[in-house]
Amino acid sequence: MATAEAIRGADEAPPRGETGILGWVRKNLFADWRDAILTLAVVAALVYLVPPLVKWALLDAVWGKQPSTVCRGAHGACWSFIWEKWRLILFGRFPYEEQWRPFVAMLALMAGAGCAAVPQLWNKRLPWLVGSGIVVFFVLMRGGVLGLTTVDTGLWGGLPLTVMLAVFGIGIAYPLSVLLALGRRSHMPIIAALCSVYIELIRGVPLISLLFMASFMLPLFLPTGFSIDAVLRAQVAIILFTAAYLAEVVRGGLQAIPRGQGEAASALGLSTGQSLRFIVLPQALRLVIPPMVNTFIGLFKDTSLVVIVSLSDLLLSTRQAIADPAWRAFFIEGYIFVAIIYFGFCYAMSRWSQKLERDLDTGHKR
Repeated sequence: MATAEAIRGADEAPPRGETGILGWVRKNLFADWRDAILTLAVVAALVYLVPPLVKWALLDAVWGKQPSTVCRGAHGACWSFIWEKWRLILFGRFPYEEQWRPFVAMLALMAGAGCAAVPQLWNKRLPWLVGSGIVVFFVLMRGGVLGLTTVDTGLWGGLPLTVMLAVFGIGIAYPLSVLLALGRRSHMPIIAALCSVYIELIRGVPLISLLFMASFMLPLFLPTGFSIDAVLRAQVAIILFTAAYLAEVVRGGLQAIPRGQGEAASALGLSTGQSLRFIVLPQALRLVIPPMVNTFIGLFKDTSLVVIVSLSDLLLSTRQAIADPAWRAFFIEGYIFVAIIYFGFCYAMSRWSQKLERDLDTGHKR
C-alpha cells in the first residue's frame, strides 16, 4: 500500500524544471522567444552599464571630509560635496546654530502624519496626536516662545519646507476633495455647478500658474499694508490644486458603488448623511486607494515647483549649495543625493498604500 501511494505521489508531482528557481526563470524570463530576447537585452545592458557606474560611484569615489581640490583629481564621484554641504541642502538658510529645530520639527510633523496613516489609530486620540505634531512643528520652526529665537518664514527651507508643503497639502486637500466630490454629485444644481466649475477650472491650469497668481497677483488685490506670508500663499495654492484632482479620484470611487448600497441603507432607516458616512464613503475611499496615493506622490514631487516663487525648498537649497564655485563641478552628486531623498519618501508612500490595501481588504475582488 505504501509503495502504491508513493508511486501515485510521484505521478502527481510537477515535472522537474517547473518548480524552484529554474521553474521561476523559465516562467518569468524565458516563457517564449520574445521574453527571451528582452531578458538577454536587459542582461546585456546591465553588464554594460552597471560596472562603470559602480566604479564611478563607489570604487573611485572620494569619501569623507576632503577638500574640493582632492575631488578634482579623482576619477569617481565626489561624495565629499555632500559631507560639506548636507546641512545647507537639508535645512536651507535656517540659522546654522538652530538647525536642530527644523530637524526635530520635521520628525514631529512626520510622526503626526504617520499616526494618521495607521488604521489602528483612527479613533478619538488621532486628532490629539496629529495636532501635537503640528504644534511642535510650528513652535520649533517659528520660535518666539519657550526661549526660542524667532525665525522668519523667509529662512525656512530644505527638506522641512518640502515635507510641510506636502503634509499640509495632503492633509487639508483630502477632506476638501471629499466635499467637492459629494458636491459635484449633489442633486442641488447650484452646489453641483459650483463644484464642477471649481474642479474643471483648477484642473485646467498648471500648478505653476496657481503659484504665480498666489505669489505675485494676489498681493495686488489686497489692501495697502496688508500682506499674506509667501509660504502660506504657496501652501494654499498647492491645497486648492491637489483638492481638485483628488475630488475626481473620489468621485470615481463613489460612482463605483452600486446604487443598491444607498437604497439598502435607506431601507434600514439610515439618513443620507449616515448612509454616506457608514456605508458609501468607506467603500468608495477604499476602492480608490491606489490612484489617491498616486496623487499624493505626485504632490510630494510637485512641491519642487515652489522654486519659481523663490521658496527655498529641497531642490533650491541644493542649487544654492552647488552655487559655491569650489564645488560647482560636482552638481551630479548633489542631484543624486536629492533624488535618493525623493525616492525614499515616494517609495515609503507606495509601500504604505499596498499595506493599507491589504489591511482594508474585504475579500470582494473581481
